[in-house]
Amino acid sequence: MKKTIEILGKQVIVEWSASADKKLQDLSEPLLVEMELYFSCLIRKAVRFRSGANSGNSSFATPRLLIGFRPVMTKICRISDVEGDPPLEDFPIVRPEAFVPKRLSIDYRGGKWMGEFFLDNLK
Repeated sequence: MKKTIEILGKQVIVEWSASADKKLQDLSEPLLVEMELYFSCLIRKAVRFRSGANSGNSSFATPRLLIGFRPVMTKICRISDVEGDPPLEDFPIVRPEAFVPKRLSIDYRGGKWMGEFFLDNLK
Protein backbone atom coordinates (compact mmCIF):
# COMPACT_ATOMS: atom_id res chain seq x y z
CA MET A 1 0.00 0.00 0.00
CA LYS A 2 1.10 3.56 -0.58
CA LYS A 3 -0.18 7.00 0.36
CA THR A 4 1.21 10.53 0.33
CA ILE A 5 0.54 12.58 3.45
CA GLU A 6 1.57 16.04 4.60
CA ILE A 7 3.58 16.85 7.73
CA LEU A 8 4.56 20.46 8.47
CA GLY A 9 3.61 21.40 4.91
CA LYS A 10 5.91 18.76 3.36
CA GLN A 11 4.85 15.72 1.32
CA VAL A 12 5.80 12.33 2.81
CA ILE A 13 5.35 9.09 0.86
CA VAL A 14 4.22 6.31 3.22
CA GLU A 15 4.53 2.72 2.01
CA TRP A 16 3.44 -0.32 4.01
CA SER A 17 3.46 -4.00 3.24
CA ALA A 18 0.45 -6.29 2.93
CA SER A 19 1.38 -7.94 6.25
CA ALA A 20 1.52 -4.51 7.93
CA ASP A 21 -1.87 -3.64 6.43
CA LYS A 22 -3.34 -6.90 7.74
CA LYS A 23 -1.98 -6.24 11.25
CA LEU A 24 -3.32 -2.67 11.17
CA GLN A 25 -6.82 -4.03 10.54
CA ASP A 26 -6.57 -6.01 13.81
CA LEU A 27 -5.77 -2.94 15.94
CA SER A 28 -8.43 -1.36 18.13
CA GLU A 29 -6.76 2.04 18.12
CA PRO A 30 -4.40 3.89 15.76
CA LEU A 31 -0.74 2.96 15.69
CA LEU A 32 1.58 5.96 15.91
CA VAL A 33 4.63 5.53 13.71
CA GLU A 34 7.02 8.28 14.72
CA MET A 35 10.01 9.17 12.58
CA GLU A 36 12.57 10.31 15.13
CA LEU A 37 15.55 12.39 14.06
CA TYR A 38 18.03 12.37 16.95
CA PHE A 39 20.57 15.18 17.32
CA SER A 40 23.44 14.68 19.77
CA CYS A 41 27.12 13.88 19.22
CA LEU A 42 25.95 12.50 15.89
CA ILE A 43 22.68 12.28 14.01
CA ARG A 44 20.66 9.07 14.28
CA LYS A 45 17.39 8.05 12.63
CA ALA A 46 14.84 5.79 14.33
CA VAL A 47 11.26 4.72 13.65
CA ARG A 48 9.20 4.22 16.83
CA PHE A 49 5.92 2.30 16.96
CA ARG A 50 3.42 3.24 19.69
CA SER A 51 -0.24 2.53 20.27
CA GLY A 52 -2.64 4.98 21.86
CA ALA A 53 -0.16 7.82 21.44
CA ASN A 54 -0.30 11.16 19.75
CA SER A 55 2.35 13.26 18.08
CA GLY A 56 2.35 17.01 17.52
CA ASN A 57 3.67 16.87 13.95
CA SER A 58 1.53 14.05 12.58
CA SER A 59 -0.95 13.08 9.91
CA PHE A 60 -3.17 10.02 9.32
CA ALA A 61 -2.26 7.76 6.38
CA THR A 62 -5.27 5.55 7.21
CA PRO A 63 -7.73 5.65 10.13
CA ARG A 64 -5.46 3.22 11.99
CA LEU A 65 -2.07 4.57 10.86
CA LEU A 66 -0.86 7.88 12.28
CA ILE A 67 2.53 9.09 11.01
CA GLY A 68 4.54 11.57 13.06
CA PHE A 69 7.88 13.38 12.91
CA ARG A 70 9.85 14.30 16.03
CA PRO A 71 13.30 15.87 16.13
CA VAL A 72 14.88 15.20 19.53
CA MET A 73 18.16 15.85 21.34
CA THR A 74 19.96 14.93 24.54
CA LYS A 75 21.01 17.53 27.09
CA ILE A 76 24.60 16.28 27.21
CA CYS A 77 26.75 14.68 24.52
CA ARG A 78 28.22 11.42 25.85
CA ILE A 79 29.63 8.46 23.96
CA SER A 80 27.00 6.31 25.71
CA ASP A 81 24.36 8.24 23.73
CA VAL A 82 25.29 6.21 20.67
CA GLU A 83 23.70 3.02 22.05
CA GLY A 84 20.66 2.56 24.27
CA ASP A 85 17.87 4.98 25.09
CA PRO A 86 19.11 8.15 26.83
CA PRO A 87 16.53 10.66 28.12
CA LEU A 88 15.26 12.78 25.23
CA GLU A 89 13.63 16.13 24.86
CA ASP A 90 12.07 17.80 21.84
CA PHE A 91 14.61 19.69 19.78
CA PRO A 92 13.52 23.30 19.15
CA ILE A 93 14.47 23.48 15.47
CA VAL A 94 13.69 26.88 13.95
CA ARG A 95 12.56 25.30 10.64
CA PRO A 96 11.58 21.67 11.39
CA GLU A 97 9.91 21.36 7.97
CA ALA A 98 13.41 21.40 6.43
CA PHE A 99 14.11 18.06 8.13
CA VAL A 100 10.83 16.24 7.45
CA PRO A 101 11.62 12.89 5.81
CA LYS A 102 10.48 12.34 2.22
CA ARG A 103 9.60 8.64 2.48
CA LEU A 104 8.66 6.08 5.14
CA SER A 105 8.58 2.31 4.68
CA ILE A 106 6.68 0.10 7.18
CA ASP A 107 6.53 -3.68 7.52
CA TYR A 108 5.30 -6.25 10.04
CA ARG A 109 7.37 -9.46 10.13
CA GLY A 110 8.01 -12.10 12.76
CA GLY A 111 5.59 -10.44 15.18
CA LYS A 112 7.44 -7.10 15.07
CA TRP A 113 6.88 -3.72 13.47
CA MET A 114 9.78 -2.49 11.38
CA GLY A 115 10.32 0.80 9.65
CA GLU A 116 12.84 2.99 7.95
CA PHE A 117 12.61 6.56 6.75
CA PHE A 118 14.55 8.39 4.09
CA LEU A 119 15.46 12.02 3.59
CA ASP A 120 15.15 11.56 -0.21
CA ASN A 121 12.48 9.84 -2.31
CA LEU A 122 14.84 7.56 -4.21
CA LYS A 123 14.36 3.79 -3.91
